[in-house]
Amino acid sequence: MLVPTLLGSAVAVGLGVYGRLHEPTNIAVNVAGFSSPLTVKVWLGTGSAVLAMIQLLSALAMWGRLPGFSAGKGTAALHRWSGRVAFLLAVPVAVHCLYALGFQSYDTRTLLHSLAGCLFFGVFTMKMLLLPKRGLAGWVLPVVGGLVFTTLVGVWLTSSVWFFSTAGFQF
Repeated sequence: MLVPTLLGSAVAVGLGVYGRLHEPTNIAVNVAGFSSPLTVKVWLGTGSAVLAMIQLLSALAMWGRLPGFSAGKGTAALHRWSGRVAFLLAVPVAVHCLYALGFQSYDTRTLLHSLAGCLFFGVFTMKMLLLPKRGLAGWVLPVVGGLVFTTLVGVWLTSSVWFFSTAGFQF
């Protein structure tokens, strides 16, 4: 567990240092159908959070922790693919945040958002490196998966939920 933890920590710290030292460009790419780059980020982040909920429910089903529901043949595939797509949705958001905005700390919300974003990618790295390892204690993957879920929800709460509560639902 030491090497995945160290590498995940290096990713989290590396992203934070890059975001802090990089001069924000304030340049972002918009996607057709959205009113601004910010709404693109908000909706990609929301999509990632919804898929994270599917990750949580499918993991609970696979571990036999979802009362009244047994994992079927497709549960593991649903878990893998919802995680892959959630991550793919999160990457352009992170690239935009780091490149256009940098690591921000001008208020509590943005500081928590910046920290959670860096931590998410570090913990995700750790989880991906731990997945193929055999002989891990039974609690390791659920705990690390829970950390991935919790940090992503933290990022979502400090960005998309904040945006929706202050600006309303926009596209």
